Amino acid sequence: MSIDKDTAARVAKLARIKVEEDALPALAEEFNTILGFIEQLNEVDVDGVEPMTSVTPQKLKRRVDEVTDGDQQDKALSNAPDAREGFFAVPKVVE
Repeated sequence: MSIDKDTAARVAKLARIKVEEDALPALAEEFNTILGFIEQLNEVDVDGVEPMTSVTPQKLKRRVDEVTDGDQQDKALSNAPDAREGFFAVPKVVE
């Protein structure tokens, strides 16, 4: 696939980037370089390669799933400027 000057201008317009007319050939060439690199990546044989989330093997730290004292509603609402019926009261934003 090859990008010409008109396609580069259209991409710049869609991206809302102001590109001067004399800079369009260089932009088109840069797009072509990027597409060439992508074509090289498509040639790589990745059959049997497991997907990775990181280049170094990492495991997430796990914590013990323990039940804690979560019944602290009064303590949490004590800092609220306005609390009603066990909830934080906030001003109406949408009419």
